[in-house]
Amino acid sequence: MHARTWYGMTATVMGIGTFSMMPGTLGSAAALLFFLLTGYNSIPLIIIIAVTGAIAADKYARAVSRDDPGEVVIDEVAGFFVSLWGLGRDFAIVGFFLFRIVDIVKPFPVRQMEKLPGGIGIMADDICGGIMVNLILRALGWLFFADGLETAFRFFGVGI
Repeated sequence: MHARTWYGMTATVMGIGTFSMMPGTLGSAAALLFFLLTGYNSIPLIIIIAVTGAIAADKYARAVSRDDPGEVVIDEVAGFFVSLWGLGRDFAIVGFFLFRIVDIVKPFPVRQMEKLPGGIGIMADDICGGIMVNLILRALGWLFFADGLETAFRFFGVGI
């Protein structure tokens, strides 16, 4: 019943969150597919998804009387886009797997973000995880593709 409302369709990303036992992976995969096909990812897009997602997730969670319903996957979409913000498609697959790991494990401070109230808490942990993954991807990019290893070796006086 609630899945067919505007907030249900938004929160579950057109019902994708209801398709399997791994809704978060499907939501992240939908965002990955969008990013691979379009290459589009911007701050305005992330803000629109985050704000609309927080409102929709809050309304949906209240309607089904659950704090963080598993079928709500708009948070994974927002978090995944944050994880790849400012990075190219060549980071997409690694970013997908890193984001899923962070979303499942919920290291500090990701888990603490879930404690925020309502739709903000539903969205915040994935956005925080996306920030963490983005920083990891940037560090890996610098280390392996921008002479970061060479710089580190020189800094520590190790010859290569």
